[in-house]
Parts: sequence; C-alpha cells; structure tokens
Amino acid sequence: MTARSSSAAEPIETPVDPEALRAEVRRKYREVAHDPHGEHHFHTGRRLARLLGYPDEVVDALPDTAVESFAGVANPFALRQLQAGERVADVGSGAGFDSFVAARHVGPTGSVVGVDMTAEMRAKAKDNAARLGLDNVAFREGLAEALPVPDDWADVVISNGVFNLCADKRAAFTEVARVLVPGGWLQFGDIANGVPVSPEALREIDLWTG
Repeated sequence: MTARSSSAAEPIETPVDPEALRAEVRRKYREVAHDPHGEHHFHTGRRLARLLGYPDEVVDALPDTAVESFAGVANPFALRQLQAGERVADVGSGAGFDSFVAARHVGPTGSVVGVDMTAEMRAKAKDNAARLGLDNVAFREGLAEALPVPDDWADVVISNGVFNLCADKRAAFTEVARVLVPGGWLQFGDIANGVPVSPEALREIDLWTG
C-alpha cells in the first residue's frame, strides 16, 4: 500500500445518507454487543471464527466474552502473519476479537489501536482488554472515514467486514493510506458484489446492512 494523502478525501455524493446508514449499523451491532447469542442475520462467536479459518489455538486462548460478539467475514491474518513490534490499526474493531489476536501477534513491543463507532462494542472491548491484561491495545471512538490515528503511524491496517458498510469508500481508503507508513500493509476481509446493482437498490439502507 503506497498511496499517500495528507488530508481526508472530499466527500462524494452517496446513494444513501451516511448518517442514516451509520445509525442503522450502530443499532445492529449494539444488539450483537448486548445479545451475541440472539437472532442475527449473520453468524457470531467461536463457531464463526472457526468457519473463517482462525486456528483453534488462537480462538481457544480467548475467553467467551472476548469472542462471543465477533461478527467478521474472513480472517485478515491469513493474508500475512503480523510481526513482533508492529503497530496495527483495526478499522471497525467491534468488541475487539481481531485486535486481541493482533495484540498477541505483535507482542509487548508492538501496539494495536482499535477504532469503532458503536459505544457498546467499544465498552465491551475495553473490558475484555483489561480482563486479558493486554497493555498494548487501546480502543478509540471513530469512523473509518475519519480515523483517530496519526499520519504514518500504522505498519498494518486490518479490517473485517467494515468497508462494505461505508457509504463513502473512497474516504475510508484514503484514511487507510494516510495512517499507514510508506510500504505498510492493508489486510482486510470484506463482502463484494460482482454484479450491477440498480439505483433503487443502492438507496435501500436495509440492503446495505442486511
């Protein structure tokens, strides 16, 4: 990842209202934070992590509270093993599962910053970090399109099922380029649609979040 930007991209016209979309996303993930074993339109927790190929020893090393609200779509660590001492930004960190995995990979000489816009997820992540005694991970309030991370800070940016929920994807990827060091790594899993979508469908928030 070599693109650089000194400031966030200018907003583009989006098919849905970004604030309305964020409100719906927050609502859904608030439910996952409070009731991870409830009825959701996606899998969660340990079963999902194993379906996505996370090693058993990685998942089993974490307590239930650190895994149960996981709702990713892939394993970003399958793309490349993180190295000791690296600094990692986790975009859309949720309840912290991927941040905790990253924190253990980079060790005490590395650091992880998880960024999420849902207060309930951040609170759960912070509680779990304290329970796990992970001093090298922190969680901050923020958006993918406006990361609370300094320029050229991260050796690696990870994300899991988040960019597809951003109305302005150009702004999100511009932020990734801004926070990465030159030559840094972007490792993410996400959902992509390979067929045309009608303008009417693009305006349906339920189809974005469902």
